[in-house]
Formats: sequence, structure tokens, C-alpha cells
Amino acid sequence: MARRTDELTPEDRTFLTERHLATLTTLHSDGSPHVVAIAFTMDFDAGIARVIASDGTQKVVNAERGDRGVLCQVDGRRWISLEGRTRVRRDPDAVADAERRFEARYRPPRENPTRVVVEIEIDRILGSG
Repeated sequence: MARRTDELTPEDRTFLTERHLATLTTLHSDGSPHVVAIAFTMDFDAGIARVIASDGTQKVVNAERGDRGVLCQVDGRRWISLEGRTRVRRDPDAVADAERRFEARYRPPRENPTRVVVEIEIDRILGSG
């Protein structure tokens, strides 16, 4: 059954803050999927997942169209998919915020002057829990 971010269980929230990688699926202009391994962070209050990326990469190009994107995190039998509308943010405050969140979950991000933030406004969650 699909859920929203306000329906996440404490176990879901813990899983989404543990150090795991995931896949991000966005859509090419022809509608075919583009899937790449990424690290991401969750903003539970805003219902937004964030991926830091280099501007001009295929995931950024796809996300800029505002189509749907899906993040899928798996660990053994545990899995969760976060779906929603995508957008790209380039403003320095948004990038700095995303970098701070990334550092808290993973490690300090490498220096990248072309960094942008891919955001997914989550409206559907599926998972094993």
C-alpha cells in the first residue's frame, strides 16, 4: 500500500537516515528510464529527498523537466521507494543546505563548483515495512 511521508514508521525513518546508497530513476525525453546509483538525504518535515549532483549530468537534465523520479534504497530484505515530482535547485543556499545534510548522513562532499541539488517532492512511498 502506498504511503506519504507523514505515514512513515519510526523504522522507516531510521532506515532512511542510516548510511545506505540507493538508485535514482528519472526519465529520458523519450520516456525511457535512466537509473543511477546515488547517495541522498531526506527532509522528513518538508517531504523532500535531495541528491547533490554535477550540473549537466543526465540525471539533472532529466530532473529539470519536472517529471517523476524514484529513489529506491535496499538493504537485504528491507527496501523503500520514494516517488514524486523532480526539480533542480541551483541557488547557493539550497546547495549549501543539501551539502550539510549529505555530510551528516554520509561524509563531507568533495569540492564541486558545478554542484546543484535534485529534489524529489515525495507523494508516494512503497516499501517492505
